[in-house]
Amino acid sequence: MDSIETGARMPRHLMRLPCQVVRERDFRLIADRVENLSVTGLAVSPAEAVLTGEKLIVSFRLPREGVWVDAEARVTRVIHGRRPGEDQRSLGLVFEAVEDEQQMAIARELMQIPPAPPGRVFRGEHSDRVARVLAFFSTRIAPSWEN
Repeated sequence: MDSIETGARMPRHLMRLPCQVVRERDFRLIADRVENLSVTGLAVSPAEAVLTGEKLIVSFRLPREGVWVDAEARVTRVIHGRRPGEDQRSLGLVFEAVEDEQQMAIARELMQIPPAPPGRVFRGEHSDRVARVLAFFSTRIAPSWEN
């Protein structure tokens, strides 16, 4: 896929996995961990200083699908880690170019994971615990229309 439409915000899913994010202009490593993922982008940390709008190259492997995702992305948000509740620098990225097969693999992977709760992104031990609890209840509680 050459470009992904970014008009509507897609739900984020808590997903912590290793990745490599390098700056396109000098191939310097910018980040090495996915914090959350959506079909249209991701949040990564820890992050080197970059500017909003910079082009990056992202590479990570989806754990359930086993598919490697290699995509071009652009920095849309820089979190400096200075506000209360922010313990480190992180980046919000939007995919600009990702192959159709890889985007479909991301969508399939995310169907298995509950959406992230609204509000701030949980980090560290809390994000793992929240993801486990949400995953447990999403498989145990059937909506009333399915009963």
